[in-house]
Amino acid sequence: MSNKCVVFCVLLAGFCFISWKHSLIGVKDALKLAGRGFIFLGICTWLKYFFFPVCQELPDSPLLESNRQKQEQVRRVQQHQHNDKTSDYAESVIKPRQNVLLQQRMERYHRMTGETWKLSQGFPVGGEDDQVCGDAGVDENPNQGARRRRKLLQTVTHDPVQQEVPKQKKVIVLPDEPSTDTEGVVKIALRCPSGRTICRRFLKTWSSLLLLDWMMKAGYHPALYTLCTSYPRTVLIAAADVSLEEAGILTNTVLNVEEKEPSIT
Repeated sequence: MSNKCVVFCVLLAGFCFISWKHSLIGVKDALKLAGRGFIFLGICTWLKYFFFPVCQELPDSPLLESNRQKQEQVRRVQQHQHNDKTSDYAESVIKPRQNVLLQQRMERYHRMTGETWKLSQGFPVGGEDDQVCGDAGVDENPNQGARRRRKLLQTVTHDPVQQEVPKQKKVIVLPDEPSTDTEGVVKIALRCPSGRTICRRFLKTWSSLLLLDWMMKAGYHPALYTLCTSYPRTVLIAAADVSLEEAGILTNTVLNVEEKEPSIT
């Protein structure tokens, strides 16, 4: 490319010299004409490289190629080690924690619904008693077998049957809402996890347990959920001998219904 430029410049200079010899212009005008030609040539060259850049790719040397391959291999080994560490951590730490939390929630749910029998392992059908009865019937005659079955039937029929006492469901009855112009009235809003917000008016002298009853009536059991203030976040103290004013509710308040975090022992 450089040789072509040199040849072009020489030809252009010769053309300018010959044109000057056969023309009537002086030396000063010839120099001006040559300068303008070089300026025009420079502008054309700049426009060419600006709009049509020449990118020459340097050939990769064997050393650079080997270094690139080594870096790629090291990167793959590190990524493989990182994936192994992540999978080991998930298997040894995250999954056991999730299983413990799930087991605790299932136990709390079965205790709350009264289905504690689901937490036991149970007894297999056809255990030792059936095996003893089967072994006893091998060496006995029909009369002895009938006598044994009759005694077994009598013991079964004479066992007292324990009747389950039905559990009485707690009926939640909230007091009537006081009017807005009543002295000591506050408006409380519950922000539920589902995004729903419910509002109600209370008196500051009422017990704070009414808030838990109100939350349970809204579908959130106090054994699984708790009430917290928005800012600063504090768990609301609810007891029979603690009024709303003593619990810290002095003005209109927004309380968040949050799920209790089970403690992992």
